[in-house]
Amino acid sequence: MLTGCTGVSRLITPIGLLEVGASDSGIRFIRLMQDDSIPTLAENHHSANAARQLGQYFDGSRKEFDVEIDFSGHTEFSERVWHKLMEIPYGTTVSYAALATSLGDIKCIRAAASANGRNPIPVIVPCHRVIGSDGSLTGFALGLHVKKYLLTLENPDRWRASQLSFNF
Repeated sequence: MLTGCTGVSRLITPIGLLEVGASDSGIRFIRLMQDDSIPTLAENHHSANAARQLGQYFDGSRKEFDVEIDFSGHTEFSERVWHKLMEIPYGTTVSYAALATSLGDIKCIRAAASANGRNPIPVIVPCHRVIGSDGSLTGFALGLHVKKYLLTLENPDRWRASQLSFNF
């Protein structure tokens, strides 16, 4: 998982211990750590900056991230999906169908959902903002309880199906 990484930062958040890996070009991954005793690399500029901004996000003082991202090694389609995710505004949600339509073809819904699920940089690339067409919470690599926490953090009045009005 550290392939291509030159720096790693860790931070304690309300969802658990996060590890942020970065190359010299940008953030490569964010993951929840189960074991904080695993040795790691020293921080670099990108991992330290992302960790600082994630801390601000979790304390409610940041709504947008300003970090460099390194998607190298992933498919062009996955990168397209992840860039679309970054267009979803803080506090709103979209359906998987709307995501696929924004990519130009409703028939790519399964591929878009799959790419969404493989997102290596959750929270910063907000895959948690994609929900079922009926407003239900569906799949999230960090767990549905984390998805609900993130959506509630972003919209304390609770997310609801009416938020699907965001259009790409």
